[in-house]
Amino acid sequence: MFTAILAIMLLALIFGLILGFAAIYFKVEGDPIVEQIDRLLPQTQCGQCGFAGCLPYAEAIANGEVDINRCPPGGEATIMALSDLLEVEPTPLDNECGIEKSKKLAVIDEKMCIGCTLCIQACPVDAILGAAKHMHTVFSDECTGCELCVDPCPVNCIDMIVVEPNPNTWCWPDPSYIDLQLEEQL
Repeated sequence: MFTAILAIMLLALIFGLILGFAAIYFKVEGDPIVEQIDRLLPQTQCGQCGFAGCLPYAEAIANGEVDINRCPPGGEATIMALSDLLEVEPTPLDNECGIEKSKKLAVIDEKMCIGCTLCIQACPVDAILGAAKHMHTVFSDECTGCELCVDPCPVNCIDMIVVEPNPNTWCWPDPSYIDLQLEEQL
C-alpha cells in the first residue's frame, strides 16, 4: 500500500516537472505590437469598428487588414496615438463606423424595468446586474458606454447620459504608452 502511494507521488512529481519544463520551453509570446495597440484602444467592446471587441480590432490593425480610423469611442485621440505608435499617417474617423461622441453611461429607470434580462445578455463587459423578472441596475464603474444595451430593451428604460470629466472620473494616460513614446524619442 505504502509503495503504491509512493509510486503515484513519484509519477506525479515526474509529470509535474515535465509539464513545468514544457510550459517554459514551449512558451509562445504574444505579439507585442498587438498588445500595445490594444492598450491604446478604449476597451468599450462596442463592435462599432466591425469587430467583436478591441482585441480582434487590434489584431486586424497589426496584420494590416484594416485602417486605424474605425474606433468612434476612441475618436481622434486614439487615431493620433495609433498613428504615432505605428508610424503611419493619421486619417479622419471612418463615418461608416459611427461618429465620435462624448463618454456616456447607461442608466436604467428602475421603476420601468421589467427584468427581461435582454440588456444583461447584450452587455459585453457585464456591467449590468439583475435577475429575471427583477429590476436591473448598472455598475457605473464598469459601464463603457457602448450603447449595446439600449436597443434590446423592450420598454425603453435605459438612457445614456453624458459623463463629464471631473476629478473623480478623469485619469492619466497609460504610463506604458508614455514610456513607449519616450523610448522612441531617445
